[in-house]
Amino acid sequence: MAIPQINKEDIVKALKYIDENGIPDKNKSTIYQLVTEDGKEYPPKYVIAVADHLANGGDISTNGFNAVEAKEFLKNKGFKIKAKNEFVLTITADDVVSNDSRFTMDNLFFGDNYKPIDAYFEKADGTIIKREHNKGEKKISNQTLPRIACQVFEKQIDELPELEKKQFPVCQYGPNYEIIKGIYSNEDEFRKYRKTIEYLVYKCENGKQLVLYCWNIFTTIIFVQECLKRFGSEGDKFVLIYRDKFEKELYNEENMEEDNNDFPKHKNQYSSLLIESKNIILRGAPGTGKTYLAKEIATDIVSNGCVDDYKKLNDEQKQQIEFVQFHPSYDYTDFVEGLRPRFNNDGSVGFELQDGIFKAFVDKARKNYENSKKPIDAIEKEIPIQKAIDEFFSNIELGVDKFKTKRGSEFIITGIEYDRIYISIPSNLKANNILLSRDKLEKMLESNFDFELNDIKEFFKYARRMQEHSYYLALYKEIKELCSKNKILPTDVKKEQLKNYVFIIDEINRGEISKIFGELFFAIDPGYRGENGSVKTQYANLHISSDERFYIPENVYIIGTMNDIDKSIDSFDFAMRRRFRFINLKANERLEMLDSLSDNIKGEAIQRMTSLNNAIVDIDDLNENYQIGASYFLKLQTLSFDQLWTDYLKPLLQEYIQGMYDEKNIMKKFEQAYGYKEKDLGDANEDGLHQ
Repeated sequence: MAIPQINKEDIVKALKYIDENGIPDKNKSTIYQLVTEDGKEYPPKYVIAVADHLANGGDISTNGFNAVEAKEFLKNKGFKIKAKNEFVLTITADDVVSNDSRFTMDNLFFGDNYKPIDAYFEKADGTIIKREHNKGEKKISNQTLPRIACQVFEKQIDELPELEKKQFPVCQYGPNYEIIKGIYSNEDEFRKYRKTIEYLVYKCENGKQLVLYCWNIFTTIIFVQECLKRFGSEGDKFVLIYRDKFEKELYNEENMEEDNNDFPKHKNQYSSLLIESKNIILRGAPGTGKTYLAKEIATDIVSNGCVDDYKKLNDEQKQQIEFVQFHPSYDYTDFVEGLRPRFNNDGSVGFELQDGIFKAFVDKARKNYENSKKPIDAIEKEIPIQKAIDEFFSNIELGVDKFKTKRGSEFIITGIEYDRIYISIPSNLKANNILLSRDKLEKMLESNFDFELNDIKEFFKYARRMQEHSYYLALYKEIKELCSKNKILPTDVKKEQLKNYVFIIDEINRGEISKIFGELFFAIDPGYRGENGSVKTQYANLHISSDERFYIPENVYIIGTMNDIDKSIDSFDFAMRRRFRFINLKANERLEMLDSLSDNIKGEAIQRMTSLNNAIVDIDDLNENYQIGASYFLKLQTLSFDQLWTDYLKPLLQEYIQGMYDEKNIMKKFEQAYGYKEKDLGDANEDGLHQ
């Protein structure tokens, strides 16, 4: 993208044109405004589009450049740019004041809804100190304000006794919440006291670190204020300039045109393609490292560009990646859902509906997606209920403790798995096992409604009253009583961060796609993500609620891999082809995989691989899809070049040319190109590594 050829005079003419003709609604700015000396405001992208029209002709179009580029161009031309809805927060040792009427120290959770624009420290004499950025660090982020405090008072903080550091106030979300304390010397030490990934690491000049809790732009206000109280001079202050987040930012959508420079920069060049397309397939010759690359992309995306080595992910992030390999016998029950054997308490075997690997993974992502949209007051309401439910189930003995329905029917709880609650009714000979949903039980408790039996039908909008309603009511009353007794209060409440989830399907073309995906052909389509693309699965009539629908949320990404020469590629379903973006990897790509080899071996490996691949494409019935990728040559860590040829490359190439005319001479050409020489019988036992 590029700004058109225009100068300052063209921009002045554009402002006059806009004054005379107005601004179309579709071009009104959502983030930045150009502000003139007389206080008039103009949308930067539209200003540049009009200037281009006046200077160069053509239509007035804002395509070809984004808002950030427009903003920076106009600033460089000397025009004043500001963000719409811009607010200023001033922190002194005695007070915290914002010109945003919504701001209150009683609810710092509200900081989740704002985006920082600038932050700085101002001395009493008017001297301004801004953040000195380390290499690769964002210019402005939620951590900028506390980082400036660490920068200004680094020496004083470092000299504090360890006990004082651990008792140093950092965050309090409101008067009724605990004060989060502690400045730690490293990440491991921090995690011993607070198990969260929400923290900043400040690197001191002396090589030490300061690690403290930090989440939204307001979470460290009391840390900054405490620094002023202890180390500052009278009149010193910190200033934070911020604006409202827009809807796309609130839900962390990566492709926001207006401000896309603020989102994480991914390490892998293919990550952005997956973000844009939702579903990609990596295809290419054998050994091009497709599976390894898929894991690299997945790691990059779930870590928001922090790392691309799977081993460096924490346990929580690893749960955001799932891997499966398709094969001819793989089917719908493995992937989506199906009936599986289950042993009953009496030793008999029955069948129950169980989620397949993909559906279970998507449900996990969907829960995160839905929770990330919940407002704080809803979360505050849920936490005591979830704790009460957990406490109730942890204190009962499964299969032993008895409960009664309102009409006196006895039942026991035989199992609890994920969202399922297994109920056994010994006295009912016809239907003595019932499955309840924990989610429905939670919804009843969250409603704060005083349920009676007939109310449940109306609450869940069932056409008729059902057998399980009596058991929902019995458990509802048990847990509600527990809530009223314990008065469980929420602590450290925060909005759940939206996360990315990546599902990798290795050898995707080796499975019978229509049999495995079923109705999910529709749901995985990038254009049908979310509830609007929800479908009923094949086993919907066996769900706890027969009208339950399944959908794939926006935060789920799918990567498939396939070999171009695999014979099953020809039968790959065309309906699936349309729903994936295909990325072709050539044999000479990703040579960086060989960096683990010593320099002399790596150089020779690349030379031999290139020579062999040139020989392969010279054969009439072969093409670049049959070339050999770099991952084969990683085996040189333990094998010699000759062993690699005889044990791996030669059998593969023989398979390629089987049935061709003059196979023997073709293999001779391959041997010569690779540099392999047949050994005399006397040399048979003299083969060493890398000779």
